[in-house]
Amino acid sequence: MSNNDIIVSLDIGTSKVRAIIGEMNNGTFNIIGVGSADSEGIRKGAIVDIDQTVQSIRNAVDHAERMVGIQISEVIVGISGNHIGLQTSHGVVAVSNEDREIGEEDIERVLKAAEVIALPPEREIIDVVAKQYVVDGLEGIQDPRGMIGVRLEVEATIITGAKTSIHNLLRCVEKADLHIKDLVLISLGAGQLALSKDEKTMGAVLVDIGAGSSTIAIFEEGSLKATSTLPIGGEFVTNDIAYGLRTLTENAEKVKLKYGCALHEEAAPDVVFKVQRIGSNVDKEFTQQDLAAIIEPRVQEIFELIRQEVVRLGYHELPGGYILTGGTVSMPGVLEIAREELAASVRIAVPDYIGVRDPAYTSGVGILYNVIRNIRGGGSTAGANKKAPARNKAASTPESNAKPGLIERLKNMFSEFI
Repeated sequence: MSNNDIIVSLDIGTSKVRAIIGEMNNGTFNIIGVGSADSEGIRKGAIVDIDQTVQSIRNAVDHAERMVGIQISEVIVGISGNHIGLQTSHGVVAVSNEDREIGEEDIERVLKAAEVIALPPEREIIDVVAKQYVVDGLEGIQDPRGMIGVRLEVEATIITGAKTSIHNLLRCVEKADLHIKDLVLISLGAGQLALSKDEKTMGAVLVDIGAGSSTIAIFEEGSLKATSTLPIGGEFVTNDIAYGLRTLTENAEKVKLKYGCALHEEAAPDVVFKVQRIGSNVDKEFTQQDLAAIIEPRVQEIFELIRQEVVRLGYHELPGGYILTGGTVSMPGVLEIAREELAASVRIAVPDYIGVRDPAYTSGVGILYNVIRNIRGGGSTAGANKKAPARNKAASTPESNAKPGLIERLKNMFSEFI
């Protein structure tokens, strides 16, 4: 196995940090390793403690390394949050080759031209995603490589983020002794994986409900149109259970995962469990219906807030409906409540790879999927991740250069004899 064939994604969430190892082999892609660790230092999707987050990243990477038996040194990091912004841009260049054949260099140049936009000092460009290319006035081109033309244009979506959030994320990864190969917007990668071509063209909403936050991504006309993050998720359900059953949050989380049901009608009255109450050594008995009576109102509220946010973004009825993903949607009854509250077609997206067939892994696999599409040069994101001057600069901090070079190693070697 060659390291050149291996790519690793890092999905840093509120409840879990996941490292997913993918292998490219003769044009096919497989997931060969998954590492996960409890996430510490993250609240509602934002980093609040650097050291704890670094330790969580190390734990997840170590877990993945042990599973596959290789050392991970380079990762592709997923980013999300309410600080993410989208804006359209247009780039134009003259084709540089004498024979007027459009090459890789021309695509990179036109994407660079699209990056030239006015940005506030506190914001930074994360990515440039090509929606379509135009060659000498001919529109609708997804990949212009090899075409003949004089003038190359691109209509692109510029993904920007707050410098503070971006650099805190990069700092955590660097402190975990990892090199950042690229930064990918999670909702963009998950959308490429979870949505069909028709759904992206006709219009659909991807909703990623995690532990601390829910990310909404609206796709239309084949590209990402809007994104928003709400500070609500599975943690709110856990907190409600802790209050309702008068137990510790840790116990509430275990009960939710084992017995949780979001629909009271589907909950079984004969499924009984015991929990230790706060301030008492005596366990109290509850039924799954008791638990569902606590969970159902909160899940209804989450989907009501999601629907309101989609309307606020300016979208009412999209033909593709809603596609749900994230760890929280695995709970029985969530899909039925979503259909009722959203009044639209709803389905749950699950990655179709062995070892990660769980909605919780859609983000991590989506990051890899987005990169693979770019490697293959297919789809509307061709050349999207070619840009990274600001990221490379950010990734070149002293922490990332901590590994000694040749001269430094020679000095250290000779110092042993002095």
